[in-house]
Amino acid sequence: MFGNGDVSVPACATRGLGVVDVSKWFHLLPCATLSPVLNAAQFFIEGDVVISEIERFFEYLQGERQLAPNTLAAYRNDLSQFTEYVATPRAIQFLNPTNGTPASETQPSAVSQAAVFDFFSYLRDERQYSAATIARKMAAVKSLYQFLVRDGKVARSPVADLGAPEVKKALPRALSLEDVSNLMLQVEKRQTPEALRDCAMLRVLYATGMRVTEMVSLDLCDLNLEESTVLCTGRGKRKRTLPLDEDTTYSLKQYTVAGRGQLSRAVDNQALFLNHRGQRLTRQGFWLIMKGFARDAGLSALVTPHTLRHSFAAHRLNDGISLPHLRYLLGHANLSTTQIYQQLRDQQPVLESLPEPEPVAAGSGR
Repeated sequence: MFGNGDVSVPACATRGLGVVDVSKWFHLLPCATLSPVLNAAQFFIEGDVVISEIERFFEYLQGERQLAPNTLAAYRNDLSQFTEYVATPRAIQFLNPTNGTPASETQPSAVSQAAVFDFFSYLRDERQYSAATIARKMAAVKSLYQFLVRDGKVARSPVADLGAPEVKKALPRALSLEDVSNLMLQVEKRQTPEALRDCAMLRVLYATGMRVTEMVSLDLCDLNLEESTVLCTGRGKRKRTLPLDEDTTYSLKQYTVAGRGQLSRAVDNQALFLNHRGQRLTRQGFWLIMKGFARDAGLSALVTPHTLRHSFAAHRLNDGISLPHLRYLLGHANLSTTQIYQQLRDQQPVLESLPEPEPVAAGSGR
């Protein structure tokens, strides 16, 4: 037995090695079954090698692929569930014997393809996860093994032949112009420092279409109120210069002049949007703020900060903005990601129009 005492390991896996507690490693996603070429001895005695490869995978995601912290957290969560599952008795039974030797006399060389298939069958049939959730977890496992193959640690991925479930991508939900107007009316009712901040944040989101993480990551130096632009750092640390409309520019001036100073509490913080402690506002903090305003405006509980991004895209596209221009404003890496808003426009036409934003100067923040 190992870990918390729940999981049985074949006798061959512990022969001559003694009992080793590996439960303390689970938060680092270690598991011998992660590598089809690691044997049981490497798992118990040389577990640090496994941990090192996992951490190298996350260094790769963060360094080379430059994934956002939230995406990294999702990868870690999905891989943690996978590694914990394949260490259970149910998964261990799928460890294949080698060279015709019975499993009771052979050290398991890896998690088998059957074990991987069983994991995703378990998610589908017993946990009843949606196809989209299973596809996301499958992508995380495949990405890990692709990295290990590329790094020469694994000869062949056990998930190479596993097809992803068909996922019908739902169209994004956008607010109507009337709903957007009602939401803005709620945030303009008060003139406290927090209210000035909230008004500026919601206007920035709707006027630019930036992601919430991008907005809360803004610094004072990213604003150019004279030119009515804001420099946004998106995924992959790609920068883009976004135009601000007159109302948003005015709200930002009001906040930076009359509101932010009272929130800063003399703390040397260059963050644009501050909480009541003078620290950078978090995306979770903003979500709670917007949830309250959406409730006060009588909007559905399904309204989220990302809904404003969808609304921006749908409304701008309805006004005749080109897909390549919209792609740039949204910070999409691929035009295909932006095209979903074309489907949304075709199915849910917006009857009213908004003024076309000023074109961004060539090369600005690109």
